Amino acid sequence: MTAVAMFTRRNWVLRLSIILNVAVLLYVGTHIASKNGGVDFIEELQASGRNLESIEINQIPLESASSGGSGPISPKIVVLESIDRTATSTSQVNPEEKDSASVIPASEIISSSSVMISTKKPSKPLSESPVQSVIMDLRDQMPFQIQVSENWGSETASPRKVEDIIKCHDKTLEPRTAQRSDFWVLYNYIPASRRFRCHESITYTTHADYTFLDNLDPLLERWEGPVSLAIHAPGTDFAPTLEAIRYARDCMSPLISELVTFHVFFGTRHVPKQVPSPSNVLAESANCSLPAPWINVSSAQLYKTKAKILYPVNIGRNIARESATTYFILPSDIELYPSPGLIKNFLEMISRQDPPLLHKNPKVFPLPIFELEKGVELPSNKAQLVSMLKNGTAIPFHKKLCPGCHNIPKSKEWIAAKETNGLHVFHIGKRTGYFVHWEPIFIGTHQDPLYDERLSWEGKSDKMTQGYALCVLDYEFQILDNAFLVHKPGIKTMKKDPQRAILAGKTNALIKRVIFPELKVLYGTRKGCAVITASNKKNNMRNNGN
Repeated sequence: MTAVAMFTRRNWVLRLSIILNVAVLLYVGTHIASKNGGVDFIEELQASGRNLESIEINQIPLESASSGGSGPISPKIVVLESIDRTATSTSQVNPEEKDSASVIPASEIISSSSVMISTKKPSKPLSESPVQSVIMDLRDQMPFQIQVSENWGSETASPRKVEDIIKCHDKTLEPRTAQRSDFWVLYNYIPASRRFRCHESITYTTHADYTFLDNLDPLLERWEGPVSLAIHAPGTDFAPTLEAIRYARDCMSPLISELVTFHVFFGTRHVPKQVPSPSNVLAESANCSLPAPWINVSSAQLYKTKAKILYPVNIGRNIARESATTYFILPSDIELYPSPGLIKNFLEMISRQDPPLLHKNPKVFPLPIFELEKGVELPSNKAQLVSMLKNGTAIPFHKKLCPGCHNIPKSKEWIAAKETNGLHVFHIGKRTGYFVHWEPIFIGTHQDPLYDERLSWEGKSDKMTQGYALCVLDYEFQILDNAFLVHKPGIKTMKKDPQRAILAGKTNALIKRVIFPELKVLYGTRKGCAVITASNKKNNMRNNGN
């Protein structure tokens, strides 16, 4: 009788335990089911045979960030194998759910509104983003399926927008006149018809006199983005400069009037007799049946040459740079043409924020430069360029003049590397050691040091002082893998110019005695950084084994 009573009592305890467990299951199930599709999770959990006591719920997502708190969310399926953020997804998706769900990498879940299930106990909540998530610890190694809201991959969850990364401010293209040291500058004298927000593109900034405007057609065909062009037009060069601008806008590619903003500058002692307003310049159309104003015009015929004016290359560079309306700029020479698709691919790389772009050091993005034989077609991609390098119709820039001046670090490896889709950082170089004399042309920003305006083209070494500043400021030169520049066809060879050699000597003295001491005061010094001028560049390269 006693045994029967004990058996009956145990029966009742067992039944009571079952009832309590069922009550707990119903309560938890009802609670989670009301939170964005939690029923699916409970059903999968019960089917797996796991005990609810092994589940640690830290947070429960209340609603999708973009749903406004209303309406159910259609789930997508993601599989995690561990709490590690680098966990990979599996391809085991229920065939019945193939049409309504997709497998996405687990590493992409962190910023989404999601339920995250781990197979290791976390030491702290995994999600550090403002978006809520659930972290559940199952303490074994069996993959599990979790629910991710349908707005994953939408604009709110996609890679960061360029405008959110750079946080720039838009600039105007309104014409204005201003004095700059010993020069008058007509900023935005003839502005482009198309306007760009500061985050929308990259501006190619350059300089020239009017005889170089024939380069705008091939340049824009490949660039297809904004150009800021500063034209030196002293004295009687001013009138043909206006004719050349009109001719380029009216008779050449329509991209010129759409994308090129012309700035004009001249010395205070070489002011033209008349400077019409921008509206008057454009009121008169060019006669496209006539040859271009620069045809058969030599340098010797220019007012600049007759008046023995040194070309103020860095004044032009800085005017064009400072007038650019975009955050990213490519200060270059007008005869250097970029590889097609550079703007789109570069901005996509910025939006991805690849690891090198997250480095704290300031950074610029140099482009390898090449010369082409006269008469050959421009390469449209890296594969074509490499083929031309192999057959000798292309060579590294200034190979026959100054081989080390423009050669990038790891240049042989860059050429050997196969072309890939998009743009990536190929190698991070420094302007030290063998590359202390490197004169890179790069994509940068308005924060980069300007060019010293006391230096001229004829005196050479015009970019060396900026290079020293970049080195001392510990800039990273993040060389891109598939982008490049090619010079207007025609390989340069060494020509003796005694007059220019004299000017180069004077420039070297100016840098050594005046500019370099100033740079050391303003920027300081850093081991390995130096200003290498034209006179000692050859000796330095010889000592480094070149």
